[in-house]
Amino acid sequence: MPHQNGELKDIIAFFVKNDTMVTKNIRLEVMQAIEPKVDDFMNSFLIPAEDIWQPSDFLPDPEGDNFLDDIEQLREESKELGYDFWVTMVADMITEEALPTYESWLMDVEGINQHDGKKNGWSKWVRAWTAEENRHGDVLNKYLYLSGRVNMREIEITTQHLISDGFDIGTDRDPYKNFVYTSFQELATNISHKRVGQMAKKKGNALLGKMCTIIAGDEMRHHLAYREFVKQIFGEDPSGMMLAFADMMKKKIVMPAHFLRESGGSIGTAFENFSNCAQRLGVYTAQDYIDILKKLNAFWDLESVRNLSDEAEKARDYLMKLPERLQRISERMAFPQDQYHFKWVEANGTL
Repeated sequence: MPHQNGELKDIIAFFVKNDTMVTKNIRLEVMQAIEPKVDDFMNSFLIPAEDIWQPSDFLPDPEGDNFLDDIEQLREESKELGYDFWVTMVADMITEEALPTYESWLMDVEGINQHDGKKNGWSKWVRAWTAEENRHGDVLNKYLYLSGRVNMREIEITTQHLISDGFDIGTDRDPYKNFVYTSFQELATNISHKRVGQMAKKKGNALLGKMCTIIAGDEMRHHLAYREFVKQIFGEDPSGMMLAFADMMKKKIVMPAHFLRESGGSIGTAFENFSNCAQRLGVYTAQDYIDILKKLNAFWDLESVRNLSDEAEKARDYLMKLPERLQRISERMAFPQDQYHFKWVEANGTL
C-alpha cells in the first residue's frame, strides 16, 4: 500500500508539472501572437522623448536670472500644505522612485525577452514605458528637495530600502496576471496623483497642481495600454485570461510600495500607516479599489466573453459578483483617524 501511494504521488506530480508546462507554453504562444502589434501600441500610448514633458519644464531654471527667486516662491507656496498631504506626496514619490524593481520584474515575465536585442517587441515596450515613468520620480524628488518641507535623508533611506527589499505582487512570471496588475495599478496611481494635484491647486499651489496632473495623465495612458493588452489576450485565450484575472482579485491587488519602511523599521511597517493617511485624506480609498474593478470588468466586457471552460465560467461569476461583495465589506471598514508621525515629515497639522 505505501508503494502504491508513492506511485500515485509520482503520477500526480507528473500531471501537475506537465499542466504547468502546458500553461506556460500557451502563455508564451499568446504573447508571441500579440507581439507584432506592440509597435502600434507604443505609437498609440507612448510619446517620443522630444515631444513629451520633462522635469525641468516644471522646476526653477538653474541657468535663469530668477533661479533663486523662483525657489523662494516655490518654498513659500509649499507652506500652505499640511502634514497628511506631504506624507502622501512623499510616499507617491518613493513609489515612483522604486522603478528599478518594476522594470526588472516585467523584464522577467514570460514572453518578454530583454536578451533578444530590439527584436522582442515586448522588451521594447518595457524599456520605453520605464523611460516615461522615470520622469515622475525625478520631478517629484527635485520638487520635494527644493520645498524644504521634508526630511530628504529619511526619504532617501526609505527609497533605498524599498528598492533593496523588492516586492511580491503575486503574479510570478505570468504575463496574464502581470498585465491585470498593471492595468489596475496604473489607474490607481492616476487617481492618487490627480487628487494630490487637485488639493495642491486648492491651496494656491498651481505649479505642484499642474505637475501632479500631468503625471496623472501619463499614468492614464499607461493604464489604457495595459488594459488593451489584457483585452487582446482575452481574444486569444479567454479561459486562461479569466482564470488569471480571478486569481489576482482573490489574492487582492497590493500596492507596489507594500514593503515600505522607514529607517530602522522592518519590511512593510510603514505601508499601513501611509495607506491610512491616503484614505483619511481621500487620495486613494477602498471605494476607489472597487470602482477600478468595476471599470475593468466593464471594459473587458466579461459578460460577453465566449468559449469559456467550466472553471473559467465560475471565475467569471466570481468576478461579476465581487464588486458588490467588496462594497458591503468596505461599508463596515473603519480607518484610524490619528496621525502617525513619519520621520519623513515634521507634524504640522492635517490638510
